[in-house]
Amino acid sequence: MMTRMSQPTGPRPRLDVRGAVDLSGLARTTPPPGSPGGLDKPSAYVVDVDQATFGDVVQASTQHPVVVVLWAPWSEVSTTVAADLAALADQDAGRWLLARIDADANPQVAAAFQAQSVPTVVAVLAGQPLPLFQGAYPRDQVRAVLDQVLAAAEANGITGRVAPVGPADEPEPEPELPPLHQAAYDAIEADDLPAARAAYEQALRENPRDALARAGLAQVGLLDRTRDLDLRTARTAAADRPDDVDAQLAVADLDVLGGQVEDAFGRLVDLLRRTAGDDRERVRQRLVDLFEVVGGEDPRVVAARRAMASALY
Repeated sequence: MMTRMSQPTGPRPRLDVRGAVDLSGLARTTPPPGSPGGLDKPSAYVVDVDQATFGDVVQASTQHPVVVVLWAPWSEVSTTVAADLAALADQDAGRWLLARIDADANPQVAAAFQAQSVPTVVAVLAGQPLPLFQGAYPRDQVRAVLDQVLAAAEANGITGRVAPVGPADEPEPEPELPPLHQAAYDAIEADDLPAARAAYEQALRENPRDALARAGLAQVGLLDRTRDLDLRTARTAAADRPDDVDAQLAVADLDVLGGQVEDAFGRLVDLLRRTAGDDRERVRQRLVDLFEVVGGEDPRVVAARRAMASALY
């Protein structure tokens, strides 16, 4: 179990759901690193991340701590916090990696972190997000927060160091995707979910055993179901109506999108025990869909499959 860290002290902004800033409605252009309105260029222990490379950062968090800062070009506070974090990352020389994400250009990643404003700073340890702070934060307090992150990482056996990236360390080109998978990926990048769905469905018609297409289709379904949901409203509805299947399904979707996978699975397994007939089948099918999103080999999926079988039989 991940060691819990105490929350940093100090004033925090009061935020409504999705925050004072609607991240999804902002411009999507990121100034190039080193240009006016942008950040300094990446360094050995600082990387710029987008939706396509986000999974690599999450995977890297199993080896060493990752600190994510969600920023925006229009927010001077966020660029200042990002610069402070970059300086501290270089000082620590590989004890952790700073991943900078432009929230405007990557709204789906921002939604995955449930970011309500910029800057939002989150640690990722072994794939698990640990919220750190939002808004302006003095560098000395940031240092104290990072020390807590490093202590939590060590307590959980995450003690690797970041391999510095330099000009000689050019990454190998990624293998090309099959045409239909590439079409789906491009459609998701363009926020055209119907086109992405159609591409994955065609891939499955051509090869019903295409596990990646099946998982991609499930992920598109999750993005489509949650794109217009309001987190606070959904949670209130689920709490007020515990037997409302639609309300419980909506919160489970949001939990998976936000990384609260075990909460989502537990909610739906409990709902299975309280439903019957068509409602029960809807809950079972949603669990199966979310298993595809998370991945069949994930231990949380393995445990939830056992719990689902117990609830059904």
